[in-house]
Amino acid sequence: MSTPIPDLERIVGTGYVHDAPSEVIAYSYDGTFQQRRPDLAVSPATTEQVSAVVKVAARENVPIIARGASSGLAGGTIPEHGGIVLNLARMDRILEVDSANVCAVAEAGTITMRLQEAVQKAGLFYPPDPASSGQSTLGGNVACNSGGPRCLKYGVTRDYVTGLTVVLANGDVIVLGGKLAKNATGYQLLQLMVGSEGTLGIVTEVTVKLLPLPSTQVTATAAFPRLDQASEAVAAIMASGILPATLELMDSSTINVVEDFLHAGLPRDAQALLLLEQDGTEEATCAREVERMAAICSRLGASEIRVARSAAERESLWSARRAISPALARLRPNKLGEDVVVPRSEVPAMIEEIGRIAARYELPIPVFGHAGDGNLHPSILFDLRHPEEVRRVEAAARDVFRAALRLGGTLSGEHGVGSLKREFMEEAQGARALALSRAIKDVFDPQGILNPGKLFPTGRGTEGFLTDLPALQGFTPG
Repeated sequence: MSTPIPDLERIVGTGYVHDAPSEVIAYSYDGTFQQRRPDLAVSPATTEQVSAVVKVAARENVPIIARGASSGLAGGTIPEHGGIVLNLARMDRILEVDSANVCAVAEAGTITMRLQEAVQKAGLFYPPDPASSGQSTLGGNVACNSGGPRCLKYGVTRDYVTGLTVVLANGDVIVLGGKLAKNATGYQLLQLMVGSEGTLGIVTEVTVKLLPLPSTQVTATAAFPRLDQASEAVAAIMASGILPATLELMDSSTINVVEDFLHAGLPRDAQALLLLEQDGTEEATCAREVERMAAICSRLGASEIRVARSAAERESLWSARRAISPALARLRPNKLGEDVVVPRSEVPAMIEEIGRIAARYELPIPVFGHAGDGNLHPSILFDLRHPEEVRRVEAAARDVFRAALRLGGTLSGEHGVGSLKREFMEEAQGARALALSRAIKDVFDPQGILNPGKLFPTGRGTEGFLTDLPALQGFTPG
């Protein structure tokens, strides 16, 4: 591409256009194992600067990829076709916490946890809590419609976004929604933007609704000698009339990996561990509901139940859940962290199928996730240096995706599609629905410059969908 660096420097200022090899490498990767260097990166500070940068990209007909913290797990911000990475990290201001309208307004580069902490000081609550909330940005959460452990009770990012400022592919700026509790005016373009992974527009400012801050949380764990018992307990809890704030599951592989890492006293002989939590304004009510959930688990065969009696004990129980990702990283050099969803009733069947897939391809695939809403995270552990092993990973991932679809599920609950799952989109949505999505993309981005190569199949098919990715081309045996 031609590199209009002087034009870009006039827009964002000296020092905020990055084209040296040592600089652009920092914008070449995300939370996966993929990597592709952009031609340059630009760090704007305002919506107006974003608009001006996009106009330059449109004029030059070069790709432009919006990027926050790049903690994504689907290859959503990898600049596969070079171009300009638009780094939104400077746009990190919390513009307003509005108690009267029970909402907050923040720029897209705001770290999710910072927003949560800011609204908490006002006695308010922003529920979406992706595992990466300490580093992921609000704009990234909007792009992928992120969720987290609390989404069972409270919903995902889409349920909280009421307003967006968006820069379109030609540089025009539109404002959608606002500080509104309801909005039935015309097509809901705002909702279309949530989950679009930066392919329809670049979000620069977000308005989210808030809730009253729960004053109490009660947490427990239940260990089971068999996985099917834990699955039955999840179904029974959901049928009991209780809506838990959290209902998380760890399988035996995950339990032992975390225990090796944390030494937290997790039951190594358990085949499954459930993390149960309820929150609210009355401690007695929360405790009563956790006790009811614990009783259901006991009735269905739980071998051990621990109820946190203090904030320190609650933190200890949660530490195991938060330690999963770093613990898995100690086992093998690389991880394909998946994110499939099945109907709640099919969780046991999906976990059993993942076990068969792990055995078939001789790969460790620990499973954890949000059992209460059917969102599972099988993590395929491997070594990228060994091509034969990578090919088995590809086959295993293909089988995991198709097993979820066969059970009435889908490809992603909160990580998005990016480049990792794009070749399976027609299987997931059907040809007609996918064609309509492409038509929408063409309306919003006729030049095809916004995050190209994401969401839509390339036409190469599912054979080689993983080994053809940027970071894997030309790899050699270790």
